Parts: sequence; C-alpha cells; structure tokens
Amino acid sequence: QVVLEESGGGLVQAGGSLRLSCAASGRDFSFYAMSWFRQAPGKEREFVGVSWSSGMISYADLVEGRFTISRDNTKNTLYLEMNNLKPEDTAVYHCATSSKMGSGYYLDRAYAYWGQGTQVTVSS
Repeated sequence: QVVLEESGGGLVQAGGSLRLSCAASGRDFSFYAMSWFRQAPGKEREFVGVSWSSGMISYADLVEGRFTISRDNTKNTLYLEMNNLKPEDTAVYHCATSSKMGSGYYLDRAYAYWGQGTQVTVSS
C-alpha cells in the first residue's frame, strides 16, 4: 500500500521560508516521478514542480527561483524548500506520485497516489 504523508506546513510572514517534507512508503520511489501540487481555497489544484527519477527537476513558472525541490531516495522522502513566500502562496500543499509519468506530469489526473496535504499560510 502506497502512503504519502506531508509535513512542515504552518503560518509564516511574507518573505519568510518553510520546508515541506513528503514521506513515502509502500514502494521503492527512487524509480518514480514525485511532484508537489497546491490548492488554494476556491481554486483548482495547480502544479508546483516535479522531481524525476533521473534527478531532473522542473518547476512551474510561478515558483521558479523561489522554490527548490529535492529528494532523498534513501529515506523515500521528497522535500520542498520555499523561500521569499508571498500571500498568494497560501494553499494546501500535496505531494503526488505515479509509477508511470510522461508529458502530462503537470496534470493532477496523471498521478495515482496523493498525500493528505499540509497547510501553508503566508500573512502579509
């Protein structure tokens, strides 16, 4: 059984930083693409970034240069370092993964497994 569990969310002032973690269990995720998505109240879930099994990482334009994704395959853990946070970054952040991933990596329907999410709130 695949389980993804996010942690590290909280309340931070604009300009601050947070580091989210996603602990995965149930598989060897070193062969999987793993991604971060976020969903703000009243909005659709949106892609944040993906960590490919090859080591390559891609980001959404909205977070490029402020957010950094990394992973530790020995711990089956995905990370999201968020710097210079803005009020518009307020959302529930989810990690997601799937055994097969192609060009649709930025679409939430491409992912089979999701965590429950962790709330990030950025005050102005």
